[in-house]
Amino acid sequence: MSLPDFQVLRPRTNAEAVELLARHAGDIRILAGGTDLVPSMRQKLFTPKFVLDIRAIAELNGIRESAAGLSIGAMTTLSAIERHPGIRKNFPVLRAATITVASPVIRNMATLGGNICLDTRCLWYNQSLAWRKSCGFCIKKDGNLCHVAPGGTKCWAAFSADTPPALLCLGAQLEILSPQGTRIVPLSDLYSGAGEAPLKLAATDLLAAIHLPAASSGLHGTYKKLRIRGSIDYPLAGVAVTFRNGSSGVTGSGSGMSAGSGAGNVPANAIMKDVRVAITAVNPAPLLVKEAAKQLEGKPFNEATAELAGELAAKSARPLTTSALTPEYRKEMVRVLAKRALLSLSQ
Repeated sequence: MSLPDFQVLRPRTNAEAVELLARHAGDIRILAGGTDLVPSMRQKLFTPKFVLDIRAIAELNGIRESAAGLSIGAMTTLSAIERHPGIRKNFPVLRAATITVASPVIRNMATLGGNICLDTRCLWYNQSLAWRKSCGFCIKKDGNLCHVAPGGTKCWAAFSADTPPALLCLGAQLEILSPQGTRIVPLSDLYSGAGEAPLKLAATDLLAAIHLPAASSGLHGTYKKLRIRGSIDYPLAGVAVTFRNGSSGVTGSGSGMSAGSGAGNVPANAIMKDVRVAITAVNPAPLLVKEAAKQLEGKPFNEATAELAGELAAKSARPLTTSALTPEYRKEMVRVLAKRALLSLSQ
């Protein structure tokens, strides 16, 4: 599958990038690591006249720690996040999610911003032009019907990135640049829940950085993922969990950049505080399970609580036939993964 014709633009600054986005709005796509955009262009899912290569913008790269928390440039590679000692110590759920993405070679190219802005996926959409044409296309690209839910007017393509559920658990904020200036928005506000247009970004918007508040530092947390192969594959279901040990007199229950508690060391007498459970790949957007935060708060850390976390996560999952595995199996695996994720933190 050959690439369509396009012109590459290589800005050196954020201001130049935003200006080019505004000048070519509607005919331009942003290239970060390129690990998702380039294959999609080969499939003729995107045929822009211009590709904005932002890899040379130094302002978009790097990880910076401060009293306010952690700031990660949108162009920071997943492998850099995987290796960063501050993330390993203070934000283990993000590292746990990052190391499940594709393969080490791809993580050397793929960026955090690109993973956050990943397009939704579907068996009927992520195919060659010839394949899609033979099926009459679909709502998401060139057609007017949904093969997943025939007769429906909504696209059910699933959001299938690994890092957003971890970032949702951490209360991540996004720094977005546009011709109107800079704005900070919660990560949850980025996603529309519509499979055909999953991101609430204008054509002139540029994701610049991801900010993790100091209050989320030191949370116990991890991420579990369902996929057919042990590497390369996108998640067919994914669950991130975080919480703080609220037991009095037990270490690992504070906040701040130095209070790293990490994964795999939760004491047996822990009381769960600031509980977060988030899911991916089973809905058109990554989702923070709000009921889990309510029902798990103050509960003891044990197998019964882990079982409840799984049940609450599964209730929020709405998988359809967008992948090679059945919706019923993927929904059940959300329950299993949430339980496994919590119990793994005691090991």
